[in-house]
Amino acid sequence: MAKSENPLAPQLVLHPFGPLYNENSRVLILGSFPSVKSREQQFFYGHPQNRFWPVLAALTGEPVPASVEEKKKLALQNGIALWDVIASCEIVGSADSSIRNAKPNDITPILKASGVRKIFTNGKTADALYMRYIFKTTGIQSVCLPSTSPANAAWNMERLLSAWQVILQTE
Repeated sequence: MAKSENPLAPQLVLHPFGPLYNENSRVLILGSFPSVKSREQQFFYGHPQNRFWPVLAALTGEPVPASVEEKKKLALQNGIALWDVIASCEIVGSADSSIRNAKPNDITPILKASGVRKIFTNGKTADALYMRYIFKTTGIQSVCLPSTSPANAAWNMERLLSAWQVILQTE
């Protein structure tokens, strides 16, 4: 079997879509790198078991968005910008733990073109990658929130909502 055909071999993957933000964005939520499902959908948090969109919907009192357009609208209407720390890396499937040879995204265009005042990271891996690759450029301390990934089973929906409500408290 050729190396590229082995599903357990790391694959070099480029981030397949751009950030979501506008001039009214006041918080930036950074993930690590899109999952296989997110890469297929060409948008953030595309795995049906990821709790990001249900959390955001519950916090804002809106219905859980189904389409990419509904997701964009929900985030932007609530001043939320979305992006990932990593622009490219070697990865096995969707496993953050397998990320190697990461190249970071440049988030300065987002910071310059928006009203972002606070940066949140979705999980410990995203936070560690932000601190390693981007913090020295921005000088903005991130706030690490518990991951909305289904792999973070220790955090039920109620605990996630309690922790994540801080994103809507940034003025």
